[in-house]
Amino acid sequence: MTKNHPFHLVDYSPWPILGALSAMSNLIGMIKWFHFYNSNLFLISNTVMILIMYQWWRDITREGTFQGHHTFKVTMGLRWGMILFITSEIFFFISFFWSFYHSSLSPSIELGMIWPPKNIMTFNPSSIPLLNTLILLSSGLSITWSHHSIMENNFNQAFQSLLITIILGVYFTILQGIEYMEAPFSIADSVYGSSFFMATGFHGLHVIIGTTFLMVCLIRLNFNHFSIQHHFGFEAAAWYWHFVDVVWLFLYLSIYWWGS
Repeated sequence: MTKNHPFHLVDYSPWPILGALSAMSNLIGMIKWFHFYNSNLFLISNTVMILIMYQWWRDITREGTFQGHHTFKVTMGLRWGMILFITSEIFFFISFFWSFYHSSLSPSIELGMIWPPKNIMTFNPSSIPLLNTLILLSSGLSITWSHHSIMENNFNQAFQSLLITIILGVYFTILQGIEYMEAPFSIADSVYGSSFFMATGFHGLHVIIGTTFLMVCLIRLNFNHFSIQHHFGFEAAAWYWHFVDVVWLFLYLSIYWWGS
């Protein structure tokens, strides 16, 4: 069948509806976990969601890399989709910063009119948080190095620098996990604990998602899916990683350094 337009009309796919149902099950599983201390539904729906994501993105990789459906017009649409998605994520984090500054700039009488609230032992910003800042800044450099290597058709350097970025992302997650285990306060300790764990916790989740995104790119790079002209999958992952970097800088300066 011939077509006289540059767009890609997708085939019928079961993944959107199944993905939506698994996301709904995931949310119900969370509620069940929080209220009844039973994580079975949450773990099952998470497993199903990962399987759906794998198969959905496999189909997109196939149509973009092997079937040639991702024309210039289509990739421009994908670019704008990623830009709008990152914009929505920025506003998601703005809500946490808004909450934090609302509470910290004018502490209410319930907090003793001081910030941090009384009996809250804050983290030393020159310890693990500073190390994590250096790790993420270094990962920003290595992902840029990988991107430029792809554009120069240098496979070895692109692979090595992308692998370094992934290792740094995993290292960051491990250090944040250690920090959480050693935390002298919990999410239940006033608005400080809530603001801290919600903001840094969601950022940590974004680091895990971004690291997974980069791992998929590493596998695709190894299979020669990326070329000088055609590597938007990698570019989207790099944009997302830079977003994660910038959010951490604001978190470090606001919550760890100024807020303590």
